[in-house]
Amino acid sequence: MKKFLILLFLLPAFIAAQELDAKVTVNYDKLPNTYKERLTDFAQQVETYLNSNRYTEDEWEGDKIPCSFHIIFTAASNDVNYSAQVIITSSRYIYNSQRKSQMLRVIDGKWSFRYEPTQNFYFNLSEFDPLTSFLDFYALVIIGLDADSYDPFGGNDFFTKAIDLALLGSSAQYGKDGWDISSATYNRRVYVNDLMNAKMQQFRQDFFDYHYNGLDLIYNGPKYKLKGQKNIAKLIEDLYENKSLAYTREVVLKVFFDAKAGEIADALADYPDKTIFSKLIKINPEHSEKYLKVLNKDE
Repeated sequence: MKKFLILLFLLPAFIAAQELDAKVTVNYDKLPNTYKERLTDFAQQVETYLNSNRYTEDEWEGDKIPCSFHIIFTAASNDVNYSAQVIITSSRYIYNSQRKSQMLRVIDGKWSFRYEPTQNFYFNLSEFDPLTSFLDFYALVIIGLDADSYDPFGGNDFFTKAIDLALLGSSAQYGKDGWDISSATYNRRVYVNDLMNAKMQQFRQDFFDYHYNGLDLIYNGPKYKLKGQKNIAKLIEDLYENKSLAYTREVVLKVFFDAKAGEIADALADYPDKTIFSKLIKINPEHSEKYLKVLNKDE
């Protein structure tokens, strides 16, 4: 079930191992027709870029990671300068099931870049480009989250590379476009910084157990269900015991619960200890309606 195998030195160097199955959609209703015509091929170029590049050094085993980038253009100027907000999602296949678990759902409202219809998209993680580095950053985050769900802290290398990109971006012309640290509800650099913070180690261990020893067990047969539910509940119990974490690392937990709240409610709907939902409401009040729905159903 692990995603990575050490690449044997005898294998040919040209073997490809792209990790993403990305779907890209574009909305440019807010732009004048002149700009819309220049963006005709943009979605396909971005999709090809994400699906063609290789972000891992090891051979990729198993299914590619389903993900989507919905790009909403908000402004344009000088024929080449654009601003957009992007809704990024990714999923993970649950073992022995047709189900998928949403891993990421964020709305990034600060993407500014230059684009010309004839330009090439060059892949280089060592140099900052406002267009491709944004795509690379989220590709690394998506792969990192997937890796964390199969091996404890398996995403470290990807999150570190994402931080490096954010640091490059913060010192560039587009530094204020989400690459610097801010107090916004969601900030891409704060997110990866906090993921790698030592205070998040227990959460990331629980994140692994939530998926590998939780969801993957629940859907592997009735006899494993309760054990799987307990591992999902453990993540909630640990957050509840460390309430300060919910405030000091609120971006990480917001992203987690925005993706997982409905899934948690479904997975624990018949869990024997219903106090878990009271704890969920306290640590994640934003999604309390989902948790109350389960509690009210049992009354």
